Amino acid sequence: MAEIYLNSRGLKLKLRRFLRKFFYTASEAVTKLIFIAVGIVICAPVFLVVTGSVMGKGDLYECLAPVFEHGTGFVSWKLIPQYPTVENYIRLLFYSPEFFVLFWNSVKIVGLILLGQMVVGIPAAWAFATYTVRGKNVLFTIYVVLMLLPFQVTMLSSYLTLDRLSLLDTHWAIIFPAVFNTFPIFVIYGGFRAIPKSLIEAARIDGAGEISIFFMVGIGLGKGGILSALVLGFLEYWNMIEQPFAFLENKTLWPLSLYLPEISWTQAGFAFAASVVMLIPAVFVFVMGQDYLEQGIIYSGLKG
Repeated sequence: MAEIYLNSRGLKLKLRRFLRKFFYTASEAVTKLIFIAVGIVICAPVFLVVTGSVMGKGDLYECLAPVFEHGTGFVSWKLIPQYPTVENYIRLLFYSPEFFVLFWNSVKIVGLILLGQMVVGIPAAWAFATYTVRGKNVLFTIYVVLMLLPFQVTMLSSYLTLDRLSLLDTHWAIIFPAVFNTFPIFVIYGGFRAIPKSLIEAARIDGAGEISIFFMVGIGLGKGGILSALVLGFLEYWNMIEQPFAFLENKTLWPLSLYLPEISWTQAGFAFAASVVMLIPAVFVFVMGQDYLEQGIIYSGLKG
């Protein structure tokens, strides 16, 4: 009897281990399938844009005719174009000078915005993270509140201010408000807060001045937050639409994010090609700065 009891108990333990391992493996497989499905849904628009950019007019007409011609039926799409072509890219890169005008407008606007944000944001974030003064917490709370306000809330006041300063319909109407955005300060502040205060105190005891500490310790050890702010800022301002659309009337001043030809099935491939070329710098910055982007998300979510 004792032997039978021990054998049955051993079988129960083995069964429990098997079921536990089975359900763990099944739940892991289901989780992976869910993530794969979500990834496919997220990447599908990019895939459609890339494949559409190398489609010929015949393929595009066959896919988009229900929208632009008949008005009935459903849009179809081909995983692989039947007659792939680079005609759209040739037309865009060699026969569309207005595309390059808007491209360099984007480069100028984004470059000056990021430069201004670093000049303004790095010292401000260092002051918030390092020094203790009366009213600092209140001022930082105001910064956070301003960061949470969407553009639609501040659009009218910004428009009136820019009009008063005679900056409307110039690139400075886009650059100046973005330079004083509080979000980069918040991200860089998180990077500076990660620096041990004992290290800063040790530098002061050794006789280092505040400026030397700022450049050698602050920027040297807080570069993760700074680069995070640069990556996040580039991804935001390279794709901005509302600000230039509201403050720029002259289309020659528009950034590349507003470049979109009149859509028809004959122009769709050209529009897809323009979207792909615009996407390349953002993808490059994202891939090169992915680690810093993750740090920025951590800083903005955990530091206070």
